[in-house]
Amino acid sequence: MSSRDRERRWSLEGLTALVTGGTKGIGHAIVEELAGLGATIHTCARNEVDLNDCLSQWEKKGFQVTGSVCDVVSRTQREELINKVSSLFDGKLNILINNVGTTSIVKPTMEFTAEDYTFLMSTNLESAYHFCQLAHPLLKASGAGNIVFLSSVAGVVSVEVGSAYSATKGAMNQLAKNLACEWAKDNIRTNSVAPGFTKTPLIEHVR
Repeated sequence: MSSRDRERRWSLEGLTALVTGGTKGIGHAIVEELAGLGATIHTCARNEVDLNDCLSQWEKKGFQVTGSVCDVVSRTQREELINKVSSLFDGKLNILINNVGTTSIVKPTMEFTAEDYTFLMSTNLESAYHFCQLAHPLLKASGAGNIVFLSSVAGVVSVEVGSAYSATKGAMNQLAKNLACEWAKDNIRTNSVAPGFTKTPLIEHVR
């Protein structure tokens, strides 16, 4: 999209955003869209090389993007990330995009192990839930907070395999509804986006 087209739509100048998992796939596209609209963004990734490469490319485009290495499965690293965001954005945050998720375990329900289940829940659901808790004071302080969950069509309709993955996404959709009601008084809007299969590196192993 050209800069002229963006100007005709709206501007996010002066607004701040945290996009988790912003170096690949949908997360990368979100960072580019928000930055193109003028937002100042912080993102994170597990791979420092990938992160630094993206930050270099975004700097060349004139985008205001910073980043941290963070594995969202780690509670401690989630807390460190939000502390970093709070420091960068003076204790305020306008937009939280809970984008990180994995589809790396796709198999029949009877083949799931306890470790598989825990990994999917901690990556897809627990991390997003905790990020919302941690970011709430910053979102409230902004006076106009927005949370977006990157869910999946698998959390809305039935699919043949991947019951644990679908459960995380269904729970995410319900969480969005609850927070939308609970935090409306704090001027925080909450929405969930449920895309179908999107051609990204994350789903190359999935037919």
